[in-house]
Amino acid sequence: MSQESQILEAFDATGCAHSAALLAGVDPKTVRRYVAKRDAGEPVDAPVQRPKLIDPFLPKIEELVEQSEGTVRADVLHERLAAMGFTGDERTTRRAVANAKQAWRNGHRRQYRPWITEPGLWLQFDWGHGPVVFGPDGRPRQTLLFCAWLAWSRFRVVLPTWDRKLETLLTCLDTTLRRVGGAPTYALTDNEKTVTVEHIARVPVRHPMTVAAGRHYGLTIHTCVPFDPESKGGSEATVRIAKADLVPTKANLLTGYNSFAELDEACEAFCVKVNNRIHRETARIPAEALVIEQARLHPIPVAPFTAALGETRMVNTDQTIRFGSVRYSTPSGLVGREVWVRADGDELVITANLQAGLTEVARHRLSTPGNPRIDLSHYPDHPQQPDGSPKPPQPKGRSDQEKAFLGLGPGAHSWLIEAAAVGAQRVRSKMTAALELAALVGTGPVDAALGVAAAAGRFAEGDLLAIVTHRANGASIASMVVADDAHSVQPGTSGWATFGARPEGLEEEQ
Repeated sequence: MSQESQILEAFDATGCAHSAALLAGVDPKTVRRYVAKRDAGEPVDAPVQRPKLIDPFLPKIEELVEQSEGTVRADVLHERLAAMGFTGDERTTRRAVANAKQAWRNGHRRQYRPWITEPGLWLQFDWGHGPVVFGPDGRPRQTLLFCAWLAWSRFRVVLPTWDRKLETLLTCLDTTLRRVGGAPTYALTDNEKTVTVEHIARVPVRHPMTVAAGRHYGLTIHTCVPFDPESKGGSEATVRIAKADLVPTKANLLTGYNSFAELDEACEAFCVKVNNRIHRETARIPAEALVIEQARLHPIPVAPFTAALGETRMVNTDQTIRFGSVRYSTPSGLVGREVWVRADGDELVITANLQAGLTEVARHRLSTPGNPRIDLSHYPDHPQQPDGSPKPPQPKGRSDQEKAFLGLGPGAHSWLIEAAAVGAQRVRSKMTAALELAALVGTGPVDAALGVAAAAGRFAEGDLLAIVTHRANGASIASMVVADDAHSVQPGTSGWATFGARPEGLEEEQ
């Protein structure tokens, strides 16, 4: 039993402070103090508050804290108090100011309420800086990530872009709505110039093209209140998570991307991963929750909103379009289709309506007539090299003999290509001899010898057997001889240099 309990128990038993003090062994004043605290409903063991030097100045401290909205500096306030007659040190003032500021914040603290969503009501989107990849001009260039999510199902869509202009925004918005399978009632985003032109008396003035796009898809575009975590936190969290997995850093050990297409594939893989795992807040899989939310989404028009995408062009049979009397290439699969082109600074942007929605399919540097812009990656299976020369033939066996010979390995492929290029004679008979030799010594040595023969230009009768024998004796490939005009197997004439010369010392003897 504590001493406080003993004192109060003694007082309850005797009803007298002096008698209780004798029983508890304390001073009667202590008994009266404990009894008074208990009767006042205060903790009996609370410390005694003694007068302080700062007490007469506390009203002035509270006044200045209220006047400065909790931002006044303690050292400045201490100087004011010292001029008023305060003799304490600055440390006492700092403690009093800290307590006053905490009391002021408690009385002016902002109230937060969780954002309660419902299916089919809100779509949020925002932008984030993506990784650096090689642009259309072959130089490293900063990319951007368009990140959108449905607030109820937490279904995310991440799209890589080169910029965040109005045309790009409308393209990404169309793609997002088609991926989620419908349009919600509202779309919430930040106050950018592509959405909000300006604020007048704190009223946002919307961009007319954005309003027209929202009317086309049947949704209303809103902007969030500045510094409001309830309305903006979801989209910012989507951007943060996407950047953590897609932008190379020391933490995620990513090595970077060689092209914009690789970044696009990485964004699709990221969306598949996050949309098919359980969300921490909702304890649901977003892809499964999307099926429920799609019942509350309204259908979107089949035709996309293209008012801001530029002029229309038809893709010719050579996969090019003409803009300003200049031909620009497009990816395969668009021949005969209509695309939209627009000049964006010193670049030409080509947009197509694909199955996934509006998609930027190509971006070229603007050129002048007579100088077409052809991206060789748009023609992956073309038989010509980038310099116009034909590609090396790719051997493909048709008869059983050809298939068996090419089945020896890559050395056989190289030997056939090089032998045909130099016009070697009796190629088929030499192929048969190589198969017979492979049946005797094995496929590996013969295929390696064929590779050496192709590199050295040795296509004569018996060359293959000689190379196999030479390698079997332990010789390395580095000792091979290239059959050209600088090397010959004919004996030299250096031995005839001394023919007819008189031997030394013969004249002395005579």
